[in-house]
Amino acid sequence: MTISFQLYSARNFTPWDDVFKTISGLGYQAVEGYGALYEDTDKVRAAMEATGLTMPTAHVGVADLEGDMAGVLKTAKALGINAIYGPHIDASERPTDEAGWVAFAKRLEAIANTLASQGIAFGWHNHDFEMVALPDGSVPMKTILDAAPTLNWEADIAWIARGEGDIAAWIDSYGGRINAVHVKDIAPAGENTDEDGWADVGEGVMDWSAILADVRNKTATKIFVMEHDNPNDMTRFATRSITNFKTL
Repeated sequence: MTISFQLYSARNFTPWDDVFKTISGLGYQAVEGYGALYEDTDKVRAAMEATGLTMPTAHVGVADLEGDMAGVLKTAKALGINAIYGPHIDASERPTDEAGWVAFAKRLEAIANTLASQGIAFGWHNHDFEMVALPDGSVPMKTILDAAPTLNWEADIAWIARGEGDIAAWIDSYGGRINAVHVKDIAPAGENTDEDGWADVGEGVMDWSAILADVRNKTATKIFVMEHDNPNDMTRFATRSITNFKTL
């Protein structure tokens, strides 16, 4: 099992050299990259080597994957990335019916096939909107996984909850596709409004003990990525989250 840290959570607390030192010092083994980290891969690589951290997983936008695959592969090689996840699709680009999501899934499947030929796994990282049924009754996340059978899934469990999805049912149905998990927490209603209602792992309302038991029993997940979308104190979040996670 690898305990990783999504670097998007630290975007407001740079410089990155200090972030890497803090994360490593707290006992994290890995980090998960996102767009801003790929502008200077030499610097990021040096920071990883100085702290002993690795970057087995990364988020890369679909536009970059479709428009500059050579550049993505160069970045992956430079940073040692072996699994990439599409992180998001803007609201303006989201399909509004099942047929549209099937077409999007086929694009993801094509990316997955290209990356697989280079020894890199590819999957989708969900938010809440993929869990919500469309007017035609289809559910985007189900459509994506069914229409793209080789696609992996980095399950963001708290976003499933925010989308009012049944976490246990999703794991039961698609656990074989889940190969990484985002571990984050939701604050009680009305709390942490300055942090968009998120909480440090183990400090919110998510039943992570039960969820992790399901993940361990029904998926092949080896990478657990701590994340907070908008912490007001990165060190507090990182410290509490790894400490609480280890007790689970």
